[in-house]
Formats: sequence, structure tokens, C-alpha cells
Amino acid sequence: MRAKPNAQPNQSLIDGILTLQALASAPEPVGCRELARQLGANTTRVNRLLKTLAYMGIVRQTSDRKYAPGAGMHVLAAQSLFASGLIRRALPELERLRRFGHTVAMGVLWNDSVSYLFHAPPGIEAARGLGRIGVLPATTSGIGIMLLAQLPDEEVRELYAGKEIPMFPQGIESLLAALEAPRTQGYARVHVADERDHHIVAVTTGEPVVAGLAMSGWIPENATAELVEALRAAALEIA
Repeated sequence: MRAKPNAQPNQSLIDGILTLQALASAPEPVGCRELARQLGANTTRVNRLLKTLAYMGIVRQTSDRKYAPGAGMHVLAAQSLFASGLIRRALPELERLRRFGHTVAMGVLWNDSVSYLFHAPPGIEAARGLGRIGVLPATTSGIGIMLLAQLPDEEVRELYAGKEIPMFPQGIESLLAALEAPRTQGYARVHVADERDHHIVAVTTGEPVVAGLAMSGWIPENATAELVEALRAAALEIA
């Protein structure tokens, strides 16, 4: 469950973190005006925030005056991963899950998106799975569906208020209906009806929940129970 804001949230801090997060999610260096447009924010304010972050070394300015992650952002990422211990505990378990021959993933929920900390298809080295695919809409992800299912309906409604919901063109009621099965059975099984025509099986880890684990690929219905059992065992070890 997401924390509720206190009586006087610091808007400057919120704006700075949103700017930093948007820049971190960009696949290439981005200019101030473009970043302001993405955020729906005042260009002058975003420019001031970027210059402050650049002064701190968290972002850097490129030769064409665009902005990209700086050394400080990498330091923050390393410090946070070390402090939480999540990746350190998870990697051996994620590697063991690869014995099933499916794509193995771990991600966390951020607003209406899933940030993938690990995503390794069969045949690649586990190290290449770290930070491999970045951020995706939560409703397109088995991990996302499982993590959204941990939220009360009112929080899900608030999260998607006034927004189109990827994979749920009929709107919020169809999404809420889809969250009922994961809540009841304690795992998500999601059919991805694209050219891959595959399934995702996902569970959560942590108490309270901090992340989701998943395997994806061609998974027949009768193989689900074995994969759920393996994912839950890994989740217990990680937690």
C-alpha cells in the first residue's frame, strides 16, 4: 500500500524527484524543454532543477546541452541497492529459477509502472539481466498486475484517474475485475496475446510487499502450480 501524503508535502522535493526520475527513465539524453513537456511542468522551473542536480553531479549536461544521468545518480543507485539488500539476496534465487527454461524477472511498482530490476530470457548470462529493460506500464506486466492487486480498489482508481489504461481499453472496472483472481489465489497468471502468445506467472516477495517475481514463456495451464511453488520458495528466501 502506498503511503499517504502528510498535511504539508514538500512540493519542491516532489518536483525534483519527478524530474530526476523522468531523466533516469529516458533512453537517451533529453533537453530541458522536452523534459518539461513530459512532466507537464514550467520550463524555467525544470531548468532550475536540472542545473541544481547538475551542480550536485547527479545529472550531467552533454555537449549539445541536453541532460543525462551523472555519476551521482549511479552512486545513489548503488547505495540504495546495497542498503536494501534486495538484489544481493535475489540474484542466487533468480539464477536458480532459470532452470525451468523461461524468462525470469523481478520488478517493483512505481506509480502506474513497473521498473524491472532483473529480466533474463533463456540463453543470456544472468548478469545481463540486471536493469535490462527499464520501465513498462504496470498493466502490461504480470508483475505489475500482481503488485497492483496488493492495493485497495480506491488506490487503484486514484492511480488511473483520468488516464487510459494499457491493455484495459474498457476502463478501470475491467482492470479491477482482473485484479480479483490474483488477490484470491495469491499469484497472477497473465496471457500476453501478442506475436509471442505467451503466459506470465507472478508472485510477490516481502512483508510488506516490496517486489514481484515472475517467469514467462509458453506455460501450459497444468505447469502453473509447479512454477508458482518455485516462485514462492524463491520469494521466501529473498524476503
